[in-house]
Amino acid sequence: MIKIRSANPNEADRLSQIAFSAKAHWKYPARWLELWKPQLTFTAEYFKDNESWVADRDGVPIAFYTLQDKDGIAWVENLWVLPEYIGRGVGKELFLHAVDQARQRGYKFLQLEADPNAMGFYEKMGMRKIGERQSEVDGQPRLLPIMQIYL
Repeated sequence: MIKIRSANPNEADRLSQIAFSAKAHWKYPARWLELWKPQLTFTAEYFKDNESWVADRDGVPIAFYTLQDKDGIAWVENLWVLPEYIGRGVGKELFLHAVDQARQRGYKFLQLEADPNAMGFYEKMGMRKIGERQSEVDGQPRLLPIMQIYL
């Protein structure tokens, strides 16, 4: 049984491991994963300062996301699911939780920047691509889709 609850700042190491494992699931080059490690490493302060939600199974975190306000728009930051739970409904539960939280707060839109590999998932959740951000990793250009759903 999956339970969604507020993240505990003391879980920062575990949640960082989830993020890193989830990113590695997409078979990116090892060098890229090393370059991304600082972005995928979270501190207790991060979870104190940002509203974050954890999906746990039997008391063990298996996924999480952060909900932020960016210029009056609800923004999902860092939605990560342990690879062994990808495709098993955990990401969907967390995403729907984020939609519900954003609606309760009166937001009109929920947005996020997706990993290109996750774009199909977000489209299945009802989001659509509204733009993209140019990025680069290790000299390689990347286009990161900006996704949105009307609440």
